[in-house]
Amino acid sequence: MAVTIRDVARQAQVSVSTVSRALSAPGLVKETTRQRVLDVVAGLGYQPNRAARSLITGRTGNLGIVVPDLENPFFPAVLRGVQTRAGEAGTSVFFCDSRECPETEAELVRTMAAQVDGVVLCASLLSDETIIELATATPLVLINRIVPGVSSVLMDSASGMEQVVTHLESLGHKHYVYLGGPDAAWSNHRRMQGLRGRAQLIGSFEPNFGGGHTAAEQALKTGATAFIAYNDLMALGALSYLASNDIKVPQQISVTGFDDILYAAMCSPALTTVHMPTEEAGNVAVDLLANLLEGGPTEQRELPTKLVIRASTRKHPMSA
Repeated sequence: MAVTIRDVARQAQVSVSTVSRALSAPGLVKETTRQRVLDVVAGLGYQPNRAARSLITGRTGNLGIVVPDLENPFFPAVLRGVQTRAGEAGTSVFFCDSRECPETEAELVRTMAAQVDGVVLCASLLSDETIIELATATPLVLINRIVPGVSSVLMDSASGMEQVVTHLESLGHKHYVYLGGPDAAWSNHRRMQGLRGRAQLIGSFEPNFGGGHTAAEQALKTGATAFIAYNDLMALGALSYLASNDIKVPQQISVTGFDDILYAAMCSPALTTVHMPTEEAGNVAVDLLANLLEGGPTEQRELPTKLVIRASTRKHPMSA
């Protein structure tokens, strides 16, 4: 027979309402009483009925997250961070892939709003106006996007890009090109802020392996000695194109990426890239969402990034 909230209340010698508050609103219960309830809950293996609890609290016990491309290893890492932190709070996570389509992204949030307590939007391609509208329909937290009046957690990609440029200049590179990401991507504009006009910009490419392949073909025509890719997937595509044309990396051209996905350390040569704290960003996004659900103010937090130097960059042979 399943353990009920009444069984917990009886053994903890408190009322059913006290058990409910200890689990859903711990700030309303004395710490000693709450701990006694939690000990009984653990001992009996009690699992709260979420459907019944939602009728009382108005909460579903679910969170949602929408990412633009689950095939990009960057986003599952963020999802892992969200799921880990949500799991610690006993909350389930619904996730969706918008396939880089703003219209799909907005529709997914609207659909989720009735089924979750709040939504995390990762690297959103939506307009500020649409995001503000969605934030009135459900509590919303953004990852790698700033919209006034909406909570967000940022990974400092501008600083990361500055670290890339400083590294290349220290190796004697004077002519390097940026293989740009999508024009609509907020992260692309932040990376360009970090460049501060010090690199030639080459196009706007799909942020994937094929996009990097195409970008490298165009970048070769510039005579640059280093390629700075928008992300690691593009950098991997660039490495593939250069290898197929018998151009040695880093002996002839240095290549850098961005994100530090798993494959960055596994490719040959291993990729110099900027490490983004993806899992931590997922953790913080859930914290910000929990704060909103408790009636707290909107917040913005920024996490540091760090350059990881590997074998795809080296001193330019013609440098003094």
